Amino acid sequence: MIPDQRREHILKLLQERHVLSINELTSLLSVSHMTVRRDIQALENDGKVLSVTGGVRLAARLKSEPSYLAKAQLEVPAKRAIARAAAELVRENFTVFLDAGTTMLQMVPMLTDKAGLTVITNDFNVVGHLMEYPNIELVHTGGVVSHTDHSSVGQFTADFLSRVNVDLAFIASSSWDVDRGSTTPSEAKVVAKQQLLRIASKSVLAVDSTKYGKFGTFRVARLEQFDTIISDDRLPRSAVEDMRSRDVRLQLVPPE
Repeated sequence: MIPDQRREHILKLLQERHVLSINELTSLLSVSHMTVRRDIQALENDGKVLSVTGGVRLAARLKSEPSYLAKAQLEVPAKRAIARAAAELVRENFTVFLDAGTTMLQMVPMLTDKAGLTVITNDFNVVGHLMEYPNIELVHTGGVVSHTDHSSVGQFTADFLSRVNVDLAFIASSSWDVDRGSTTPSEAKVVAKQQLLRIASKSVLAVDSTKYGKFGTFRVARLEQFDTIISDDRLPRSAVEDMRSRDVRLQLVPPE
């Protein structure tokens, strides 16, 4: 087979098995390890697959997100570690934005002893928790309510954000990778996130590794547009190397 035929065959095999090892592919295709690795690299460059340790898997299109309650049960140790690293960036008298998401909710108890803190958020769960702390000035953005995400989204939210100054914005993402950046299946979420990137002195993408290699229809931003990305240390090595080669500032933490 010529390279294009071989790569199409790899994609068909992955549609059936989802993940394949390098050894399996060399056997199935009757080619060398080097040839398989070249094919995987070509497919990865096209955004069709994602390298994993010792093998490859399909890049996954995210058509919808789980409910807030479902997400709250997933990857809790990783989210807690990411939240702790994020909270360490917050200083007294800061104005911070907490995007809607369960990782941000993990941050809340880590912020309550910060003096002079102002928290702006579009997440109703964050508001519900922080209402018990009168030492924190608390602002909700308002906007169209997303019942699935327990948050406000859309142009009204973005318009509100255009009227405030934020020292540090913590931004969530349901899907991300090196080539497509941070993406979402929900167009309504894009405008507010992009507004945050414009108005915040610094922006932090706080996202766990299980969302890496997935992509939604709508792009929020390239990874290079974030001042820092905080994730857990289970990211594929190839992804880490690729991000660092593009000068993406990446902080990896072990799950707690």
